[in-house]
Amino acid sequence: MVVNKGETMKELFLIRGVSGCGKTSLTKTLLRQYDKHISTDDFFMVDGVYDFDVSKLKHNHLQCQKQVGEWLSQGKRVFVHNTFTEEWEMTPYFILGETFGYKVYTLVVENRHQSENTHSVPSETITKQKERFDIVL
Repeated sequence: MVVNKGETMKELFLIRGVSGCGKTSLTKTLLRQYDKHISTDDFFMVDGVYDFDVSKLKHNHLQCQKQVGEWLSQGKRVFVHNTFTEEWEMTPYFILGETFGYKVYTLVVENRHQSENTHSVPSETITKQKERFDIVL
């Protein structure tokens, strides 16, 4: 994408990987002062404590998408760090990116450093995430 002097390149980054692989850490490393970042996990925070409730999962994903849409409509550079284990989970973000004229990148984070997940996700859940992880090469 060619950017004219004074223009900001419109970029949306989808950071993918199973729980505990370092998506949030990578995102925070890549951020610049004016960038925005979000995760569906953000909507499970209650008074600074992560409180996962599966009954709120769909609603919280929609809230995440809504916030991303608002930022994209403002021309912000955005990083979304969710597991995105299957292609369909990214589709709403690809549509948002196209709607607002963004170049969309996907980055897959591997857990080569063997870190533990910070949200106490059960190992069975992480195994299921790995089994359904779709990747296009």
